[in-house]
Amino acid sequence: MGVFFVKTKITITSLEDTNILAAIITNNLFPGFIIGLTGDLGSGKTTFTKYLAKNMGISANINSPTFTILKIYEHEKLDLYHMDVYRLENVGYDYELDDYIFGNGVSVIEWYTYINKMLPDEFLKIRINVIEKDLRVLYIEGNGRYEKVVKNISNRYGH
Repeated sequence: MGVFFVKTKITITSLEDTNILAAIITNNLFPGFIIGLTGDLGSGKTTFTKYLAKNMGISANINSPTFTILKIYEHEKLDLYHMDVYRLENVGYDYELDDYIFGNGVSVIEWYTYINKMLPDEFLKIRINVIEKDLRVLYIEGNGRYEKVVKNISNRYGH
């Protein structure tokens, strides 16, 4: 029997839409929250993470951890662990990211499918598809504790 996921599809047409999505998710964060992001290069994964950090109250300059794999942004409420695991495809799991993935902060994992076997059964998945320059379609799914987040996003966007 497979894991059931609650799913929604939303359309993003501006940076403000991205900020609204990040705010909805921020309002639902808990220690150990995991967000898996996937989408083509330039689709907006790091931009989403910037808005999430801003909504969490993190004022640091957020940029892609493509070459460092992991960047840690400390905050008094919840730390943010921003990972880009693109370079880990076919490399294995030698980076000991599980301390962060299973830690008490918020993990945002770009290209999460490359380390899917390391991830727990429950997390929030966001796939970003670029339709045109300012138009993105996001497929969002979650199960367990993440179902509520997906439903809140769906309610906000009317799907």
